[in-house]
Amino acid sequence: MSQSPSTPAFRPLYLQIKGLLEKSLEAREWRPGEAIPSEIELASRFGVAQGTVRKAIEALAADNLVVRRQGKGTYVATHTEEQTPQFRFLHIRRNDGEAEYPASRLLDVRRAKASIEAARLLDLKAGEAVILLRRVLEYAGTPTIFDEITLPAALFRGLTKAKYDAYHGSMYGFFETQFGVRMLKAQEKLRAVAADATAAAMLRVAIGTPLLAVDRVTFTYGDRPVELRRGLCSTRHHHYANELQ
Repeated sequence: MSQSPSTPAFRPLYLQIKGLLEKSLEAREWRPGEAIPSEIELASRFGVAQGTVRKAIEALAADNLVVRRQGKGTYVATHTEEQTPQFRFLHIRRNDGEAEYPASRLLDVRRAKASIEAARLLDLKAGEAVILLRRVLEYAGTPTIFDEITLPAALFRGLTKAKYDAYHGSMYGFFETQFGVRMLKAQEKLRAVAADATAAAMLRVAIGTPLLAVDRVTFTYGDRPVELRRGLCSTRHHHYANELQ
């Protein structure tokens, strides 16, 4: 007999604990890079077995929300740590297989009103204030990716080019440390496009050159969309790589 849609589905206890821990992370009870309480302390806090807490923490680690360090404890994951995989959100690789992290050059920052598409994808009202960023990623001095990024203005008050240029680290590290917005996961769509005049100038290619367009929506806690990005990639010496498991 099929289950009625109104019948509550059973949820394992460790997933319930995981959900409670996620709420604490979202509330910044423990800040990025800080240690969370031990399994024993959390078991006492929630009134559950230590093994249940351990499974919940393992699930958080699988979602890249925390990092477990042998003999030291469990820490809130952060984009600023050297141990953070550099290519988690960047899938462009050199054709020769060499690992290389690009240099980021922010071109400009301006305020605008959300387009209908941006409002839909970022769960905003049409015309709501957004911040638009344009940047170029360079590999060995060669412009390879031209990014156009849309952010909800309410979450990034005070974001300026000068403030970004003064920060030393990744863009997602900048968002996390300066605005408390942590990027957790993303959805991407890929398609081939022809370079228009702007993209051609930014990437130093001829107008009409085939480019790879990567459209991304990035989410923070609670599956809240907080970034809309289009990356136009030159594939002269690079390709898009992804691992499917």
